[in-house]
Amino acid sequence: MADIAKHVDKAYEDKSFDELADAPVDALEGLSKGDAEALQKAFNIKTIRQLAESKFVLRAQAITGLAHAEKKK
Repeated sequence: MADIAKHVDKAYEDKSFDELADAPVDALEGLSKGDAEALQKAFNIKTIRQLAESKFVLRAQAITGLAHAEKKK
């Protein structure tokens, strides 16, 4: 799990991916408690799994993927 260490806070480095998915979003490196509170308030997102499965994140990824494909034409 050493590779995950640069992506999560130190307290979460030894967690399984399943445990990480259910961890609070501020377990992700670079997201603060304040960021987590804002995500919860705005989108009711509390966990990394909820963030990853958010319709807004999925839509943004789809649009970005299509934009990249469009540029390659």
